[in-house]
Amino acid sequence: MTLQRFAVDNLIATPWKNGGGVTREVVCWPQGAGLDTFDWRISIASIAASGPFSAFPGIARTIMLLDGAGVHLHAADGSIDHRLDTPLEPFSFAGDVALDCDLLGGASNDFNVMTRGDRLSSALRVLRSAGVHGTSTHGLLLVHTGVWTVCMHGTDEPMQLAAGEGVWWADAPQGARLTPESSDAALIDVRFDPVR
Repeated sequence: MTLQRFAVDNLIATPWKNGGGVTREVVCWPQGAGLDTFDWRISIASIAASGPFSAFPGIARTIMLLDGAGVHLHAADGSIDHRLDTPLEPFSFAGDVALDCDLLGGASNDFNVMTRGDRLSSALRVLRSAGVHGTSTHGLLLVHTGVWTVCMHGTDEPMQLAAGEGVWWADAPQGARLTPESSDAALIDVRFDPVR
């Protein structure tokens, strides 16, 4: 099993080709896979200007506003027309659709989950109280606010994670017990499981 702790501040920011923002890739699995071959990918995007979103055929996408005024996502054919303006509320859509994105104010930061739909299913939730991440083959936990104690199944050492810190795993079933240590705590919980 691969188990990796990370901090958002240490992720490399890659500018978009259209100059409209930057992306910080948290993890792309399998490691070393390109945008045409990954099974799942998680990233954080900083959107600084209105412009198009790239289409990803065969990919199920979930996007969630982390902070900022947000964006208006819309497709030319009218199939998607969504204001992403409430923090920590996931919005899922098919990556086949080419979208345009209009800023609703200044720059915003978004959490992005991309999953190859014929191989894996994904689920994203935000916890604000103690809970359990049930066993999943691949997963990620990221503290948005506050401090959390994370006890991975089968390990003796609990991890204390502060805002902007997280852990991801791949290729083996894993679960976790999740406990907030502050009243403002919010934790992003993503799980991936094989399509049966």
